[in-house]
Amino acid sequence: MAKVGIVGSGLIGKSWAMLFASAGYQVLIYDVDEDQLSRAIESIGTQLDEFEKSGLLRGKLSAKEQLKLIKTSRNLGDVVVNSKHVQECVYEDLSLKQKVFKEICKYCNSDETVLCSSTSCIMPSKLFVGLERVSQCIIAHPCNPPSLCPLTEIVPHPETSQAVRQRTRDLMEEIGQVPVLLNKEIDGFALNRIQYSVINECWRLVQAWYMTTEDVDKVMTAGMGMRYAFIGPFETCHLNAEGTVQYMDKYAEGIKRVSSTFGPTPEYDKDSVAKINQEICQKVPDTREQLEQRRKWRDNGLAELAKLKKQLPE
Repeated sequence: MAKVGIVGSGLIGKSWAMLFASAGYQVLIYDVDEDQLSRAIESIGTQLDEFEKSGLLRGKLSAKEQLKLIKTSRNLGDVVVNSKHVQECVYEDLSLKQKVFKEICKYCNSDETVLCSSTSCIMPSKLFVGLERVSQCIIAHPCNPPSLCPLTEIVPHPETSQAVRQRTRDLMEEIGQVPVLLNKEIDGFALNRIQYSVINECWRLVQAWYMTTEDVDKVMTAGMGMRYAFIGPFETCHLNAEGTVQYMDKYAEGIKRVSSTFGPTPEYDKDSVAKINQEICQKVPDTREQLEQRRKWRDNGLAELAKLKKQLPE
């Protein structure tokens, strides 16, 4: 089976390693810190075992078999050379990522290798500027946690070849992700642009004291979020009337009227941040222990939802 290189052994790097191993790929993870690599392998082993026990392990291989496919190295050249795909997962810093990609391109020995970044918000025209192998460079941004939220945004550089765009999408589908392709780059890609628009309006409702944080969250968890776990906004419109044309005949004017009241992007000033943090901390205190406990609760819920979605017919 072909080799895949992972550059960076943090949360996202570990997640990618498990995803590629689930499809039978030989995975080599690079990091500069030997202790970090050891901890990463230990953590991956634990997570794979948990996925197996809960019935969420991807692929046909056992957790033990998948773990055997994942190795580590402190030599970037070993990770890049002869790889089918290289997935960069270092800290979200433009200068650091640019430096890493220059090194990746230096070691890359094949015109067929896809050179991919996991960045969540850096546009490819900035990230890949001046690289000799820019036509092989692309972004594949996963949703966190990737093993439970399979969406992956694929964002090409203007010079990324059509072949690389297609190979990236095909590979994401092969490992069980749900890829979406942006035809051209835009700041924030798709996921964060939509997420930020929701955060902005939720923030306005609380900042102007129309609602509490708890009730705003319920609008999503007991309303919109329940629908959006299965169908998106376009299909929601389509089903909430006798098709999209009728929906817009009925509601377009109301959408425009309400949207005109949204106002500017909130400033997220210290006072409002402190007030909203105080409210949400009544439910989830911002201590490390409490936050980790709540994340585990969230991930358990996502796991159960993932199982349900697997059982539903298309």
